[in-house]
This record gives sequence, C-alpha cells and structure tokens, in this order.
Amino acid sequence: MNPARTYDVVLYGATGFVGRQTVAHFAAHAGGLRWALAGRNYDKLAAVRHAAGPGAAKAGIVVADAADGPALDALAGEARVVLSTAGPFALHGSALVAACVAQRTHYVDITGETPWVRSLIDRHHEQAAADGTRIIPCCGFDSVPSDLGAWMLAQHFQALGEACVDVKACFSLRGGFNGGTLASALNMLDAGQTRVMADPWLLNPAAARPPGAPSDEDPVAPHHDADFKAWVGPFFMGPVNTRVVRRSAALLGYGPDFHYQEYLRFGAGAMAALAAAGVSAGMNASQAALQWSPVRALARRLAPAPGEGPSEAAMDRGSFRCELVGHGDRGTVAHARVAATGDPGNRATTVMVCEAALALAKDDRHLQRAKGSGGVLTPASGFGEALGDRRRRRRPRAAAAALRGVRLRHLGAHRLAGRRA
Repeated sequence: MNPARTYDVVLYGATGFVGRQTVAHFAAHAGGLRWALAGRNYDKLAAVRHAAGPGAAKAGIVVADAADGPALDALAGEARVVLSTAGPFALHGSALVAACVAQRTHYVDITGETPWVRSLIDRHHEQAAADGTRIIPCCGFDSVPSDLGAWMLAQHFQALGEACVDVKACFSLRGGFNGGTLASALNMLDAGQTRVMADPWLLNPAAARPPGAPSDEDPVAPHHDADFKAWVGPFFMGPVNTRVVRRSAALLGYGPDFHYQEYLRFGAGAMAALAAAGVSAGMNASQAALQWSPVRALARRLAPAPGEGPSEAAMDRGSFRCELVGHGDRGTVAHARVAATGDPGNRATTVMVCEAALALAKDDRHLQRAKGSGGVLTPASGFGEALGDRRRRRRPRAAAAALRGVRLRHLGAHRLAGRRA
C-alpha cells in the first residue's frame, strides 16, 4: 500500500446519519492525517464539511456514486484506508469493497449484514490475504464489544496455558435506531436470507465448522443465568455478533472446542423474569411477522428514513455495558467488561468505526507485522494485536482500549472447585 496516496482516510457515505458523525469525529481527532469526505453529491458533502467546523476545513471532497466502478477505483486508489457508512451494504457496498481489494486499500465499515459479509469472504478473502489488505466489516456496535471482549478473555486463558471452552456475553443498553440500520435489516429480509442468517457458523472458514451443539443455536427463550446472576433473554444483535466472534475464534485459534453465546440482561427477581418473558415473546413474534412483505412495508413507513436518527440529546443519554464470562478447561472462570456512554448504535458506533480507521492509518506498520495481516477479517483478528499492544502501555487497572471513549477491562479470574464438566 503506497503511503504517498493523496489521503490517509476517506469517509464514504459522509452525508448519511452516521456518516455526518464520522466527519465530526475526524474533525476533532484526526490530527495531522490527510482525510476526505466522499459520496455522490458534491454540494451535500461540502455542506457537511462546513457544518463540522474548523477541524474539517482542510478535508478533501471525493465524488463517487456507489454504482460507478471507475469512480470507486479512483477513490480507493487515492486512499490508504476507506471507512464506509453507506448502507444497506448489500445494495451499496460491494463495488466499493472490490475497488479497495483491487487497489490494496484497507477498508472498515459498520455493517451487520452477515450474508453480505459471507459474500465478501467468498469473493475477496484469498486475494486480500495474499496482498496484506485488511477488509474489516462489522466495526460498529455490531460487533466490536462482543468480538474484542471475547478476544480479551481468550488471550487471558492462553496466557494461563488453559484452553478457553466458552464465553458468554450479557448486554445492558439504552439507545435508539437510525433509518439506515433499519433499512439494512429490512433489505436482508426482502432478499429472503432468513435461513442463511440462521447458520451459527455462517462466517467461519469452510474447514472450521465445528460439530453443532445446543449452546450454539440462537436462544429464543429467557432463563436465569448463574454466571450473571440475572434473568437473560435473546439479544437482537446476537445473530450477528455470535457469527463474527466465531469467525475470530477460527482465524485466531481460540481452541478446538470454543463456544460463544450472548444475551440481553433483565436483572434479578420476579419482575425481571416477567420482563424477560415478555420481551422474548415480543421479539419472536416481531421476527415472524417481518417475514411477510406487507408487514415490512408498514415498518418502512413507520421507521425513520435513511439519513434520520435520534436527536443529539437522546444519543447523549444512551449507553451500553457488555459483561462477559469465560470458562477454561481446568475450571478457571474469567470476567471482562466492555462499556461506553452514548447511544450504542449511533454515538458508540461512530467512535468505534472511526477509531478502527485511525488505527489502520496510524498503526499500519504494527498491523502489517501481525501474523496473517490481510483478508476479510473481524475486529479481533484485524485489530486485536494492536489493541493488546496499547493495553500493555497503560496501567493494569486503567480503562484500556484502542477505541477512544470505550472502556475495555479484564476483571480478574478465579478457579472453580474441580474440573468444569
């Protein structure tokens, strides 16, 4: 990858809801990097740049439509890293990724469209791996907290010389949706991809599909979890995050019998049990209803339009916490937490994907030295080693992450009496 390219980072989809926030983040944190806004309309891009204030004044503007292959090739050829927030990605992202692979340009995005990610693996993984190009989708709330939290516990067990046999994650969150996220979800249903999305190992390499186990199936009912000491139920992002974590486990070698699952936390007591039952039943019913095209059409009319989302005040009030528990094959139990303030799917996602792009732009030499530095990767396999290097340069008890504003902690471990069954 030529360091003399015009831009270190190009923000594609910069006029969308999350795209505008990425511009504001870069205006505040890009430092001396050369960066640009990109999309299909010059006037709208110029307006977004102006609204971001003095920090964006020197940012470039690149005009390229998602369907214009030559323009996308030129865009990718000018950039060291492309950050895309232009969804639905199955509709608007394939040509851009192909251009990045052809031009050997690193790429990150915020997609949660796992069937589309599977298509990227099939089309581009081998070439990107051969060239050392990092194509890293799912760098937002789906699936950075899950993936880096599980990675941190897997690293802990490897340091102990103990195999990590399973990790569970439990989410508590407050936030809203933007129109682009909902449009992506509805587009996957329009495409009839429900059965594909249900594959627990959809993103795994072909040679790394372990025998099925009940714990790998997406949960549909609530239960009381002894490790979390709380009632938990299905988490709406679980069918995305679990596939990403399992791909990381296969690429990074967490262990031959590693399992991962995640849940939504409701708390302790009878009221929490009732809430878990009600929310789980509602989620199952809504998923069944959305299989019908008239229901999806109604959802589109009622949902925010692409480019719209929560207010600034609402996003400021948001937050999330992801508690993780890992078990080793010799009985050790380890705990970790990933947390941040700000709306998870909007504010926190912006921080995560921007810092992912900045890590590629600023830490490229470190990342290129990592084993298997290219391919269609995951947040953990794409950034885990760089994250670990930053953690080692901080105090052990400090909040430590490559993601500004996101707290990632290992909370310690203990040994169970006897060997875990």
